[in-house]
Amino acid sequence: MADPGGKGALGAHRPSKTSEIELFLDAAARVPAPSAARRGRLIFAFDATMSRQATWDLARSVQGKMFETAAAHGGLDVQLVYYRGFGECKASRFVGAGESLAGLMSRIAVEAGRTQIEKVLLHAQDETKHRRVDVLVFVGDATEEELDILAARAGELGLAGVKCFMFQEGRDPAAERAFRKIALLTGGAYATFDLAAPDRLAALLSAAAAYAAGGRRALELEAHGAKAAGLLLEQLR
Repeated sequence: MADPGGKGALGAHRPSKTSEIELFLDAAARVPAPSAARRGRLIFAFDATMSRQATWDLARSVQGKMFETAAAHGGLDVQLVYYRGFGECKASRFVGAGESLAGLMSRIAVEAGRTQIEKVLLHAQDETKHRRVDVLVFVGDATEEELDILAARAGELGLAGVKCFMFQEGRDPAAERAFRKIALLTGGAYATFDLAAPDRLAALLSAAAAYAAGGRRALELEAHGAKAAGLLLEQLR
């Protein structure tokens, strides 16, 4: 840090923005990974604005894969978080069975509105202060928020030990930039899917659940037979 008096700053080397990011990522990477000694906790967050009905229906039909995979690695509790309409962003209780989560999702209808990804990140940070959350899975196709603000929230979440797995439907460039940045700053991973290949989303959710339940070793085991798990494994820090 530069000397406020001025002399100590003369000739001092100020780290580049790139090196500052690298130092931050190193710090985030030192946060312990999930342990098989306890039951994993995952927040499943979803954009439930009007354009998302078909994807919401797909996610509801395949979310059980998360629990099936996690069961082999110690089990998993999942909380549903969604936003829709004008400022509505809600979270369920944590549930431990696919049928329970599907029941929660069946009672929710999509509504027009703007994205509220910052609220999702803040909620995950607050939740893990009370009891550690291992993974935040986010499924969406757009962002209408400031990237710098989302990056700041993601950085805080990364230091709290929560990895974000950002799954984007489609190829919207602004969403891709934001989703990739959030994944990077939390030491998580980014991937895309589309409705034409529903098995892709199921595989991504399964891989995220494996990590939340059993850490990197569990994801490595899943990667032996699943390309989606391998994709996420390559990005994890």
